[in-house]
Amino acid sequence: MESKTEKVKTINEKTLVVTLDIGKNIHYGYLRAPNGNDIKPFTVHNSRKSFEQFWTKITGFRKQQSLKDVVIGFESTGPYAEPLFHYLKDKPVTLVQVNPMHTKRVKELTGNSPGKTDQKDPRVIADVICLGHALTVVIPEGPAAQLRRLTQARERAMTTRTAMVNQLQQLVFVIFPEFFNVMRSLTKTAMYLVKNYTTPETIYAMGVEVLTVVLKKVSRGKLGQERAKELFEAAQDSIGIYEGKESILEEISHLVCQIEGQDRFIDKLERQMAEFLGQIPYSGSILSIKGIGVTTAAGLIGEVGDFRKFRTISEVMKLAGLDLYEVSSGRHKGQRHISKRGRSLMRKLLYFAAINAVKSNGIMHKPYQSMLDRGMPKVKALIAISRKLLRIIFALARDNAEYVKDYDQIHHYKLAA
Repeated sequence: MESKTEKVKTINEKTLVVTLDIGKNIHYGYLRAPNGNDIKPFTVHNSRKSFEQFWTKITGFRKQQSLKDVVIGFESTGPYAEPLFHYLKDKPVTLVQVNPMHTKRVKELTGNSPGKTDQKDPRVIADVICLGHALTVVIPEGPAAQLRRLTQARERAMTTRTAMVNQLQQLVFVIFPEFFNVMRSLTKTAMYLVKNYTTPETIYAMGVEVLTVVLKKVSRGKLGQERAKELFEAAQDSIGIYEGKESILEEISHLVCQIEGQDRFIDKLERQMAEFLGQIPYSGSILSIKGIGVTTAAGLIGEVGDFRKFRTISEVMKLAGLDLYEVSSGRHKGQRHISKRGRSLMRKLLYFAAINAVKSNGIMHKPYQSMLDRGMPKVKALIAISRKLLRIIFALARDNAEYVKDYDQIHHYKLAA
């Protein structure tokens, strides 16, 4: 049973609530005192002068209302609020965020209308915060901030690379449709052939013996004469087009160069991730878990900011969108699902970590098999394993400890002794 998420509990008779409706160039701010006095929504521009005016307005209203604490809240948003948040992070305030779904529902209660306006939204965000439905924001600093940027850059690079690989496969299919029937996918060996022997004619001209030597060398012995013979025969009877082939070859050459460039960039990012990960005090604790590598550990720390700044595992679960909910009514007992109202990249990293952990020699193989034996679908079981891994990671980071396989069983034996 999870402990209840540590929500914002500082909203009292001495707390000033400040909210922001975030925009690309203009934010709308709103101030509310516990006694109901407020400052109507006003604009805050993305400039230092406007930020300082915003802060002056906050401090002035706080003194006027004889308040002690300041809570500044906003909806979970994209990059447009980051300059303002970094300006505020060193101020004596508590930064919190609210779920857009909460503001949407509270908004419909306000005036019984789903209408959205720049004047209405900051007030609604304040209502949500006063109800206690907000979570503290952890802004990554130092190496953790670098890891977040590197992780996001790697994710974008991987997405771009996947798109280019798909384009390349489509073009190769047009001139040599049989190629991927033999080579299966665009592996390192297949990429070498596409780059150096792009057409069926060049493959056929090599002959089986030369093709065998090339495949053995590039694949380091994994492919040999049998695959070379298949590829040779496919090239001999290829139904690839001839018209416009020169233009297609030009684009293929360009895509190959771009993919190689993306690979070099990704390798560089991963080296930098390893370097900054080494500067995180508890990184060794996460890496002690079998199946979690440098990119996963770096990505998780970058997404979370700092595991040690969270008091409960429920907070981290909510941040990842792995917290559970169900819809039940009367005699109907609904199934439990994850909310998915959190950082999607964090869920993705944990999901792939779970796939590694449930392999035959993985640390979560037994629990995973037990779930499958109970009839749980594979995807649902992997999500459950993701949650288990996040619990372990949180505990290890909190205690700066290393993972011990079968710890519960070993600890039980010690107590029995």
